[in-house]
Amino acid sequence: MKKVFLSIFLVGITFSSCTTITKTASTLDVNDQLTSTSTADLEISSEKITHTHKTTAKERRGGRKNIISSTIQEALQANGGGDVLVAPQYVTVKKTGLFGSKIKTVTVSGYPAKYKNFKHNK
Repeated sequence: MKKVFLSIFLVGITFSSCTTITKTASTLDVNDQLTSTSTADLEISSEKITHTHKTTAKERRGGRKNIISSTIQEALQANGGGDVLVAPQYVTVKKTGLFGSKIKTVTVSGYPAKYKNFKHNK
């Protein structure tokens, strides 16, 4: 009886096969040219700011770009609420562990700037 079940099992394994499913997709070209007729002046501060941000596990799940964006946002809010950071420089401190490296802190420095005098050109 055991031999019959073993034979059926081996025959079943022999006739079954592993398959790899490959799916492809194609996309249509999209016209990505944007034009704007608005201009604005950029008022750049003469003082360079520096801000250090300690990352959280939630931010690290979002990736390096997410951490840097959060750091820039905090730096601008802590130093007068600028719109953009001009000439940013980043220093990241990573901790290497058993399961890879994690970004622990990011220090960003640059010049805060604000947009002024929005104009709509015709």
